[in-house]
Amino acid sequence: MTADRDLNEGPVSHALIAVSAPMTLGILGVLSVGLADAFFLARHSDTALAAIGFVYPVIVALVSLSIGLSAGTNTVVSQAIGKGERGATRQRLTLHAMGLAATMACTVSLAFYLAAPWLFSVMGAKGDVHDAILGYVPYWCLSFPPMVTGMALNATFRAAGRSGVAATVMAVQALLNIALDPLFIFGIAGVPALGAEGAGLATFLARGIAFLGLFTFALHQGAIRLDCAPLTDLRKSIRRIARVGLPAALSNAINPAGMAAVTAAVAVIGDVAVAGFGAAARVQSILFVPMLALSSGIGPVVGQAWGAKKYDRARDAMRLSVLICLGYGLTLALVLLVFAKPIATLMTGGDGAAPYTARYLRIVGWGFFGYGILVTANAAMNARDRAVWSMALSVTRIAVVFIPFAWAGVWLLEYTGVLLAALAANVIGAWAALIATRATGLLHLDWWPIGLPARQLTRSLPVSTN
Repeated sequence: MTADRDLNEGPVSHALIAVSAPMTLGILGVLSVGLADAFFLARHSDTALAAIGFVYPVIVALVSLSIGLSAGTNTVVSQAIGKGERGATRQRLTLHAMGLAATMACTVSLAFYLAAPWLFSVMGAKGDVHDAILGYVPYWCLSFPPMVTGMALNATFRAAGRSGVAATVMAVQALLNIALDPLFIFGIAGVPALGAEGAGLATFLARGIAFLGLFTFALHQGAIRLDCAPLTDLRKSIRRIARVGLPAALSNAINPAGMAAVTAAVAVIGDVAVAGFGAAARVQSILFVPMLALSSGIGPVVGQAWGAKKYDRARDAMRLSVLICLGYGLTLALVLLVFAKPIATLMTGGDGAAPYTARYLRIVGWGFFGYGILVTANAAMNARDRAVWSMALSVTRIAVVFIPFAWAGVWLLEYTGVLLAALAANVIGAWAALIATRATGLLHLDWWPIGLPARQLTRSLPVSTN
């Protein structure tokens, strides 16, 4: 890959922008697929919209597993670049990452397919809604392996500072998926109307085509070669990738998995509440795009800096990311006070689910900055080879705060109680993320924005660069 970008040159802000800006388009494209699914299915039937509301948090959890695995690839490759490694070693690392990703994806797809009838029954799906879910799941399972394998390949381009490649593939895949949605959901030109099942079929076709295109491009660019002694150092590569990738996968998956548990709490209120909650989650995912792009950008920047032993540059990147998340998140909360209702009406077709969507955006929006700080901190710790810290942070946020508070909230305050739990989880998660990044050597406390108590809590923690 002769066009690698050295992210240790120039101001750290320029490096962050160079990697994050293209990813904004790519992530927006990927997440817009969920938004488009909700938009079209809301106009197909309430049953289809409720079905996707149940499915969404589960498939996001599974996709997050692949994001975590790609974080392992990013860490290994970006640190290798920082150390000056090139050639066949990098090409073998890429092939090994893709093989590991494909194996994991096939295993997860099969398990999800077999467990789906039981899983969604436990979550509260019934009757026609349950049937619609089971029509969607098989196609989605078929689409998972090419998507995960492609994400591992994309991670090597991002690690080399070539996020434009990854972003282009993500955007093209999304556009194709959105274009196919109405064809299969409503039925056009002799194609039968398939509803939720059609949304799954569109996703399968788009992901398969995108992977074939990316794989062909990678071969042409020399990012991978099939004659580079691919079995050499296989075990070593898998250990290096898995050391970061497995904890990172669990860290990424625990957040949307928690959303699945919370969706089950919302189901106590009824299907309309689930539809509104699911629509709000999709809007939220779009609003998170700049912060998610930032988390994609900080990984290569921190990884290359740490590989080159430029620790202060990594800390500068983390500090700048926190400030960006804080400013963007609070601005977003103010905007949603005004526009939550029209957004909710657009996303639900103006039916009974709209008030639930609007209330979510108005209340939970005040904690969006916290989730941004959490995901950028996790990405930085993964790139710094401290994935266990990010996993512990995510598990604590979900298992200790979000899920218990949500179930208590739904019994005490119904829907509003669930939303207050989400707000608390995001704010507490940000506070814990700042403590964790300080403890892992990624952040200094000279400018700490939360006050003396946090400084006292972390005073005794070592600042490690090992």
